[in-house]
Order: sequence, then C-alpha cells, then structure tokens
Amino acid sequence: METNKEISALFHLIDDPDEEVFNAISQKIVDYGKPIIPNLEHLWETTPDGYAQERIELLIHKLHYRDLTEDVRQWNVSGHHDLILGSLLVSKFQYPDLSTTPVLQEIEKVRRNIWLELNNYLTPLEQINIVTSILYSYYGLKGSEINYKEPNEFLLHKTLEAKRGNQLSNGILYLLLCELLDIPVRAINLPRQFILGYFKPGYSDENLINPMQKIEFFIDPTTGQVFTHQDVESYFKRIAVPPVDAYFRPRKNKKVIQHLLEELAKCFTTDKDEYKQKELMALASLLD
Repeated sequence: METNKEISALFHLIDDPDEEVFNAISQKIVDYGKPIIPNLEHLWETTPDGYAQERIELLIHKLHYRDLTEDVRQWNVSGHHDLILGSLLVSKFQYPDLSTTPVLQEIEKVRRNIWLELNNYLTPLEQINIVTSILYSYYGLKGSEINYKEPNEFLLHKTLEAKRGNQLSNGILYLLLCELLDIPVRAINLPRQFILGYFKPGYSDENLINPMQKIEFFIDPTTGQVFTHQDVESYFKRIAVPPVDAYFRPRKNKKVIQHLLEELAKCFTTDKDEYKQKELMALASLLD
C-alpha cells in the first residue's frame, strides 16, 4: 500500500507512551486492513526501538486475527465442518502465512498409503491395525503427553512437520484420515482424555441411545493403542466418575475444533501473552 500522509502520521505515533493514544491510532491502522501489513513490516525493519517493534508486531497480529475471526465464522456456518480446514484455521492463529498446500499433500500421502492396504474383507480391528501401523510405524508419528508449554504440539501442520504431537493433535490427524477413508471412527467425550471410538454400522449422531454399546473398541491416538470396553470401565472406576451416556456420544467436528482452540488457549498464560488466550477463547465461543 502506498504510504500517504495519514499513514505516515499514524506510524510516527506508534511509540507514543500514552496507551489511549496508541489504542486510537492502532484502530485506525487496523481499519486499513491487510494491505497495510507490508508497510508495517517495512517499518519494523527500519525501527531500532524494541518497544516500538513489539507494538508493530501486535498490530500485524491484530490484522491477521481480524481476518481469521471472519474465516472461523464462515467455517462455522458452512454446511460441512471440514476437519482439515478447521484444524488449519487454528494453525493460522500462530502461523498466519501458513501455506496449506504442503500440509494437504502430506495428508494425502499418508491417506493413500493406508488406502492401498485396506480392502472390504477386513474386520474393524484389522482396519485400525493398518491405520495405526502406517501412521505410527511406517510414517513414524510419535505421541507425547499434553504440555501447555509446547503450543506447536497442538497444531496440525507442526505435528506433520515434526511427526510428533500430543493426544489432541495426533487424534485430529487420526480422525481426519479415518474420515477421508470412510472408517467410522469418531472422537468421544471421555473426561480428561481425547479418545476415539470405532462405531458399529447404523449409529446416528442424534439421540443415540446406549452409545457405549455402539462402539466396537476405543483408540488412544497418542500411540494408536486399542482399548476394550473393560479398559474404559476400569478408567472410570479409577477417576471415580460414573460412565454416563454423554461421554460416549460422537463429537461433531465443530466441537473437536472448539476443544482444540480452548486447549491451545491454555498455552498462553503470561501477562505478555494473555491477549492470545482471550483471542483463542473468543474464537472458540464463535463455535457455540
């Protein structure tokens, strides 16, 4: 964008110590929209003052966040809540310039490797053994405990890049691969865990009666380990929580992405990053 007199005047005020002045000029700059980002980047490169640079970074973030908010809103009202797109929107909170093509190509590569091994005569457990074997042994995906000091481990593109994620990001990758391959695996609502269930034919998302009985077995996406009904019943006894139906109903993709946003928000607890936590929770609330 060509730098006019008004933009020059606004840029001169970026380091003004008065917060009210900065808030006013920051709103005017954000109103220019994303075309002003290259001007801000050039200003950042030519500004020696670290405090002013931090403010410029914040302005660039605000501009990206405004667009991201609209993208999340559009995804929310779309008929089909595509899990890949939803996950990449979350990634774009931290990496606004993310190129999605390499991510989609990597997912397609893994999907194709699994698809080549599948056939119509496999049992549910055999199907899942193939998915798990390709994803964790052949592809080399590793899992780790959820660590809120590692925000990258919540992001799909970083999980693919590093071949390492936590239960949630690995779970979303597992889930979207099964969705692409028409394998009836869905996330369920087990407390304190992000666990997947392999649903028997004929289940319905709506008003599912005795949903636990519609699940063949359970999968922990940290490692791909399969759990039986008895294992899950033991888990509920251990945490002293009654296993009610609500915990076994399949989660909609929208709720999975909402959960991802809420969990990612927990990574930003310092005074400096508190605004990121608020922004992520605001994005999550759009999906209510």
